[in-house]
Amino acid sequence: MSEALQSLLDLLDLERIEEDIYRGHSRSAVVPRVFGGQVAAQAMVAAGRTVPEDRHAHSLHAYFLRPGDPGAPIVYSVDRLRDGRSFTTRRVVAVQHGKPIFTLSASFQTHEEGLDHQAPMPPAPDPATLPTGEDRLRSYPHLPAGTVERFLEARAAVDLRYVDDPPFGDFGTPRDPHSQVWFRTNGKLADDPLLHVVLATYVSDMTLLDSVLLAHGRGGWAVGDVVGASLDHAMWFHRPFRADEWLLYDQQSPSASGGRGLGQARIHTRDGRLAVSVVQEGVVRVPRER
Repeated sequence: MSEALQSLLDLLDLERIEEDIYRGHSRSAVVPRVFGGQVAAQAMVAAGRTVPEDRHAHSLHAYFLRPGDPGAPIVYSVDRLRDGRSFTTRRVVAVQHGKPIFTLSASFQTHEEGLDHQAPMPPAPDPATLPTGEDRLRSYPHLPAGTVERFLEARAAVDLRYVDDPPFGDFGTPRDPHSQVWFRTNGKLADDPLLHVVLATYVSDMTLLDSVLLAHGRGGWAVGDVVGASLDHAMWFHRPFRADEWLLYDQQSPSASGGRGLGQARIHTRDGRLAVSVVQEGVVRVPRER
């Protein structure tokens, strides 16, 4: 296991303050606020620790309410909304400085057999044929000083490989609002299904709004031609997967309007199983000229 991955796992390992209340901390991100994927992942850890081990996460729905302060701890309070025969529901509120910054509702289910079908996996090159994230980032001399290093530090725990140029790599001309990345953790993880869900939740917030930027030829927060933040985030976990094995994150944007952009995505395992569906809306604004 890489040192960066162990550091991320330590970050996600919340401190229990008392019954159903946990405390987490933050680390540096590409933008000067707490990374949304970190808050969502920590909230899933808090929720999962109040659920029996035989019930696995099948969905989460979250709202980002306020920017998180990376210099202050985050307190996660879990409400046990329902414990049914098949389903368990939890609500988590993340608080900083006395105010909620994030809310999450998560549902867990016992294993059950039933109808089974899925959308086919889209075509994509093998991840082994693609440049590493570091090689890709260092190939863009136009990125501002320090941006590459901040990206690499923020993503050091994950091997994330773009199929095509990301928005900040080739911008100025609108492109098809479709983006693909392969990802896996930089090291093996324990055989805990919740841990793999938590890591996928963490990564899912890294690139989902890229397709919105592509549609308008914008480079994004890395080059400063838009400002934005996640507003809400939803995930459905369809089939078991491992976050330490290659996953294809296929993303697209069907709409942007009113200063908001919508991203939709599917995560497939390397052998073609549809593992996760993801939807996120975010603020995407063009800065006003002074």
